[in-house]
Amino acid sequence: MITRLTGRVLRVEGNAAEVEVGDRGLVYEVLLPGYEASRVAGLVGQEVTLHTREHLEAIGQGTAFVPRMLGFASASDGRFFEVFTSVKGLGLKKGLRALAMPPGEVAGAIVRRDAKALQALPEIGKRLAETIVAELS
Repeated sequence: MITRLTGRVLRVEGNAAEVEVGDRGLVYEVLLPGYEASRVAGLVGQEVTLHTREHLEAIGQGTAFVPRMLGFASASDGRFFEVFTSVKGLGLKKGLRALAMPPGEVAGAIVRRDAKALQALPEIGKRLAETIVAELS
């Protein structure tokens, strides 16, 4: 498993970044949470280090799988994402879009049991916000 990646950011489109590692043309597509995509988009052409997690995304009701690499600013942000997406109804892609603010702020809202603050995140409605608070607080 690849746990950290350092390379030059070629481009960022939506929440996907292309990162070139080394000088042999090896380019990885790395999916980023919203807060991190904004930061990395400002680093096009520069070197970045991302702490990564690899996932297999089911396609066709689990008949095929596509590998996905996720990137985070720190290893602890990646661990938070694992816990965050353990909530029923909050999968890989929805979780990445929902993290429009740094994990520390989201965790703070969960600890405070502030479902309204969680509802301000993309993809998070009232019911899912309440589920997140109930399962993770």
